[in-house]
Amino acid sequence: MVSDDVRYKLMRLLEANPQMSQRDVARALGISIGKVNYSLRALVRRGWIKAANFTNSRNKAAYMYLLTPSGIDAKASITVRFLQAKMREYEALKAEIEQIRAEAEAAAQRQRRKRSNDSGLQ
Repeated sequence: MVSDDVRYKLMRLLEANPQMSQRDVARALGISIGKVNYSLRALVRRGWIKAANFTNSRNKAAYMYLLTPSGIDAKASITVRFLQAKMREYEALKAEIEQIRAEAEAAAQRQRRKRSNDSGLQ
């Protein structure tokens, strides 16, 4: 199963760079070529992208990956879900940062009080 995260990033990348090789896509997304191949096949089966051969001086059997009209619609829906998930992650991270900041400030205050008390004893 292909996650929305991978679908979104793959569709976004292919929309901007339809002539990218699977190796280049894998490198750009930081995933294996096998996962790229599996994901592309899943998107083709859904009718969201189509793979068309084109002549390339480097690789005679290269493909161009084009988003179909239903793929463009799907990408819009996936983009909304992707953005909502990232906003939830952001809010959770923001809350965690605030908690860590408060704990760090409390620890620093305790250290200052301890040093103040220790210097008063001498």
